[in-house]
Amino acid sequence: MTSARETAGQRLEALGKLSPRVVGAKVDGVIYDLHTPLPEGVEKVSPLDKSAPAALKLIRHSSAHVMADAVQRLFPGTKVAFGPATDAGFFYDYDRGGKTFSDDDLRAIEAKMSEIIAENRPFVRESVTRDEARELLTKLEEPYKLEHLERLEGDISLYRHGDWVDLCEGPHVPSTGFLEAFQLTHVSGCYWRGDETNPMLQRIYGTAFATAKDLRGHLKRLEEAKKRDHRKLGKELDLVGFHPWAPASPFFLPRGATVYRLLVDYIRRLYSRTGYEEVVTPQIFDTQLFETSGHLPGYAEAMYLAATSENLEKASAALAGEVHDEQAIEATLRESIRFGIKPMNCPSHCLIFGMQRRSYRDLPWRMADFGRLHRFERSGVVQGLTRVRTFAQDDAHIFCTLEQVQGEITAFLDLVDAVYRDFAFDDVHLVVATRPDKRIGDDAIWDTSEAALLDAVVAKGIPYEIAVGEGAFYGPKIEFHIKDAIGRPWQMGTIQADFTLPERFDLSYVGEDNKAHRPVMLHRAALGSVERFFAVLLEHVGGAFPLWLAPEQIKLLTVSQKFNDYALEAKAQLEAAGLRVDVDLTDAKLGAKIRQARLMRVPYMGVIGEKEVEARGLALRKREGQKDLGLLPLPEVVGMLLGEARPPSERTAASSENSPEPPSGGPDPKV
Repeated sequence: MTSARETAGQRLEALGKLSPRVVGAKVDGVIYDLHTPLPEGVEKVSPLDKSAPAALKLIRHSSAHVMADAVQRLFPGTKVAFGPATDAGFFYDYDRGGKTFSDDDLRAIEAKMSEIIAENRPFVRESVTRDEARELLTKLEEPYKLEHLERLEGDISLYRHGDWVDLCEGPHVPSTGFLEAFQLTHVSGCYWRGDETNPMLQRIYGTAFATAKDLRGHLKRLEEAKKRDHRKLGKELDLVGFHPWAPASPFFLPRGATVYRLLVDYIRRLYSRTGYEEVVTPQIFDTQLFETSGHLPGYAEAMYLAATSENLEKASAALAGEVHDEQAIEATLRESIRFGIKPMNCPSHCLIFGMQRRSYRDLPWRMADFGRLHRFERSGVVQGLTRVRTFAQDDAHIFCTLEQVQGEITAFLDLVDAVYRDFAFDDVHLVVATRPDKRIGDDAIWDTSEAALLDAVVAKGIPYEIAVGEGAFYGPKIEFHIKDAIGRPWQMGTIQADFTLPERFDLSYVGEDNKAHRPVMLHRAALGSVERFFAVLLEHVGGAFPLWLAPEQIKLLTVSQKFNDYALEAKAQLEAAGLRVDVDLTDAKLGAKIRQARLMRVPYMGVIGEKEVEARGLALRKREGQKDLGLLPLPEVVGMLLGEARPPSERTAASSENSPEPPSGGPDPKV
């Protein structure tokens, strides 16, 4: 049965604002489709043009429905699961009874989708009772939809186009004819509700846009993304390797390890300038630490637990003896596996803070840690370097007074801004993530934490968004989102205000009043996971690291082996100046040596032949644009490369320090 309340489409039609380009409506700032009844008391309803970015969700969600219709027409008996819109397009999950979809199947589905779109069937919304929905889904033999129905609360709605119907809350475009540009991209396996104990489903991915031009641009970006894929580049450039005996745990090869070390060294130099002190903490702790911090009860599924052979022997003996009931068995096993491998540094930093009496004069105390962390990520979600099981962070925790919180957050915002500029990430925006449903600490603490973050961002005057419910389980956070060179968004650094862990660890400092006070704990990282940042940066630069980060800054190429002695001499001089140098002394032809150096994205190549030996110089070639800089004396080459061998912010700082002071008194010399 259909609701009698006025719909968004009816309101726009009454206002004279319903044109053929309108796909939905903004209702007091919220996106509705034209079929959805308006809430009582709505004041502002405005049209949503199909070219607006917000219209993509409707276009993609509707495309997912059309795809599912096409699949069930072509492959009768296929069951449907979830089919949402995503930031990159849409997908739908299917159960084909163990069968998979081929590339030929995708092309056939696309053709059938085009037929359905040409029919221009309207999307029709129906509000139904739970019993009516259950009856329909039972008749359609859709077990996944039936299971999902039982989890839903509130109003139940269906959407139809033609004869196809789905349990769905919307929003959707007015009719299938609005779907002008789409393409199915690939298929993967997935588990129902992401649980590997559930049935394996087939997920078909696609994308859709308002126009064919927009789709072509997106597909071009996808092709560029394939070329930049860090897994592909990591292998081609000898940066990173993987082995099945260490699943989802990267091996950084010599070239990759150089870049990794340079990233860490860069952050360490920032620490030395901004008042951070580095600590080294253990990898393995008694599980009592994680009970106290709240990680074990709230995070156990993502933790690695460890046991000694002695404890396992004791557990085996107990289980073989008098232990019979389930609770006693669980207690015995817990006692035997009593060590946890740390998934994060914050609990151990609380231990350090509590090791001695602290004064307000000691605060703020900024404690940094590059300790290796381990988290159990399920095999279905690990991916290259962006989701691994072992990693390090540029992790730091600031213990401060409540009065110092805003200043510390402001200083960190400045630090992150400088970091991302150095790596040429120019498009950065902030998201404030608030309390999740699953959390520790009472609401009063969360109120104070969220207010501290928001006050700092507002005072800084930086635009931000609110992500409701997406904070960490122990505190809200500010997330830094960047876009890379081809426009893809990534969530990178964070800062979190935590009033809970200091409470759980009973941390205190002596205030000016000579009384004990509870510190505030700020969790912060600029790069985040170094592994993940490495991957994003690698794709951002397409493997061509700037000279200050390149594994080799220059490669010397001899025209023939009779010039090898001078090549080694030049290498020694360049290295003595602090540059990273490689040399190709093989008997390969010069053209092949140049091609190989370019394939490895080496910033500069120094060709050595008879003229270069006589002139004690190098014929310098630059990676960008394959530019030939000609024969330069070796000292000039050193000076040129050293000028690029530091991050941009450090070069600017050095330039400012070395610039002459303006004359005092009299007119400005530039006037």
